[in-house]
Amino acid sequence: MKRSKSKLSWARSRLVVCGFALICAPLVQGQQLEARLRLSGSTTREAFEPLRGILQQCSAVVYDGWKSISFGVVITSDGYLVTKASEIEDAKELNVRVDKTHFKNVRVIATTVEWDVALLKVEARDLVTVEWDTDGEPDHGSWVVANGSTSRTRRRVRVGIISANAREVGGGKAPVVLGITLDTNKKAGTLSISGVEEDSGAADAGLEEGDLILSADEQEIGKIEDLQEILAGKEPGDHVKLRVKRDDEEMEFEVELRTREKIFEEERSRNDAMSGRYSKRRSNFKRILQHDVALSERSAGGPLLNLDGKCVGMNIARVNRCETFAIPAGEMPKIIEDLMPKTNDP
Repeated sequence: MKRSKSKLSWARSRLVVCGFALICAPLVQGQQLEARLRLSGSTTREAFEPLRGILQQCSAVVYDGWKSISFGVVITSDGYLVTKASEIEDAKELNVRVDKTHFKNVRVIATTVEWDVALLKVEARDLVTVEWDTDGEPDHGSWVVANGSTSRTRRRVRVGIISANAREVGGGKAPVVLGITLDTNKKAGTLSISGVEEDSGAADAGLEEGDLILSADEQEIGKIEDLQEILAGKEPGDHVKLRVKRDDEEMEFEVELRTREKIFEEERSRNDAMSGRYSKRRSNFKRILQHDVALSERSAGGPLLNLDGKCVGMNIARVNRCETFAIPAGEMPKIIEDLMPKTNDP
């Protein structure tokens, strides 16, 4: 994708001017900053217009019928896109708009529960793709730009900064679950079921409170870590064969795995209560960039740009009122490679 260096340089200059105006604008007690100088004001929007133009071309709006449910990133000129998987899994009438072109026929090619990313395909030619910045993760405090609210045909920008060091969040938990809670008897080396969640694979299979787990996929189980290791490589819809002891009888069950966020609601903090709506899944990622761009939960899935117009990450979760997570650009090529159909696939 070709970038206009002069336009982006102009954007940087305008940003400096805008920042200088914000600092130097005279304020007295009780007086508000002039609307055009605010972060969402016309002066700021004008400074970021070249970047808005890039977002316009290389990001997609994903809909369920007429309702927008997420954004997407254009990764190939012939119509491959990536978006946030958990936001589209229940969509009944999936369709996509790239720039001003509406695509009504959208195929879900593959998903990865590990990263919560879905690969979509529309029939297109000559789409403008993102330019990934894989030279290193942006510094703490770097300016970044993402899609804000959008009309049917026009993107709008939201701006912020990288607000924390890149890191893993929620590591150690398998993204798919049986739908049970467990008690461990370390002295006896046993693992028993203390609860079965409604609408879970475990409930559908017939597991009950008090069942003692003996093995999973023919591997002996004595502690929670043993079970987590088996679940770690699984996807939603996969099955696990459990052998349990109920009273004096050994029984076998085949349990369908489902995504963690569908079965177990995340614990809400006081900050969550003040944050409005957030993403269905906002934890358990191997590596994320954290930024403070104030996005809605429907803004996940789109690109996160630096001031050079390069994509430093894919927004993956609206966490709360002051935190948004993005998958770093350095992780995306491998994720996309794993999702793309192989040349000998039908």
